[in-house]
Amino acid sequence: MNGTSVSTTGKESVLDIRGLTRRFQVNGSEVTALQNINLSVRQGEFISVIGGSGCGKSTLLRIIAGLDTEYEGEALFDGARIKGPGLERGVVFQEHRLFPWLTVRQNVAFGLGNVTSKDDWESVDEHIELVGLKDFEGAYPHQLSGGMAQRASIARALANRPEALLLDEPFGALDALTKIQMQQEVLKIWEAEKATMILVTHDIDEAVFLGDRVVIMSNRPGTIKRIIPVDLPRPRDRGSYEFTQVRSAIYAEFFRQEEKPFAYEI
Repeated sequence: MNGTSVSTTGKESVLDIRGLTRRFQVNGSEVTALQNINLSVRQGEFISVIGGSGCGKSTLLRIIAGLDTEYEGEALFDGARIKGPGLERGVVFQEHRLFPWLTVRQNVAFGLGNVTSKDDWESVDEHIELVGLKDFEGAYPHQLSGGMAQRASIARALANRPEALLLDEPFGALDALTKIQMQQEVLKIWEAEKATMILVTHDIDEAVFLGDRVVIMSNRPGTIKRIIPVDLPRPRDRGSYEFTQVRSAIYAEFFRQEEKPFAYEI
């Protein structure tokens, strides 16, 4: 069987991807970025998508976000075909993309569009506090560290309480210690917001630390090689034997000689 099929029998699925293929025209030639992707994600699940550079993982996230709609197959959110961006899907990119002329509070408010009501401003302030920036509402992006700027970006994406938060290598530009702190903060936010989260990363430790399941993608054309459940209690100990076993299984998958996708049921 080409591709990976994931069953969610008896559990509500918020995202369903079926037979997804994405092709591009590059210098007159056709390049297949994604091929026959099949994946279902349950409400409130944390999914890590991992793969090498150029494997199509960011393209997959852009399709889920509605930023790329020229695909074949089906990509359904809440049962409806994804045809463009939507407020039910928040996105956090590797670069914070804050507006430099706006304060943290104004940037977060931008995620709500036209903020006029007291409830709207309360939501803005609630999410600023949630990401640990309560004392920096009036700061401008150039006055923030990289980690703080990403916190503000996450708060902006969460301000309208999306059903799903999509994270495209959001900690890739951060130093190692800040990255670990941000990973822990994202888990706190996930537990508080109860939103579905889909993280694209090339960091195996990060994928295991955060994910309920780790989706391993092959090199281009991107297919799902394997989906590994991470049945470890939280908070997770990166130095534990169990954590190491999951990490080793993912490493082994990357270095296999044969790249044959397989059917996985969960």
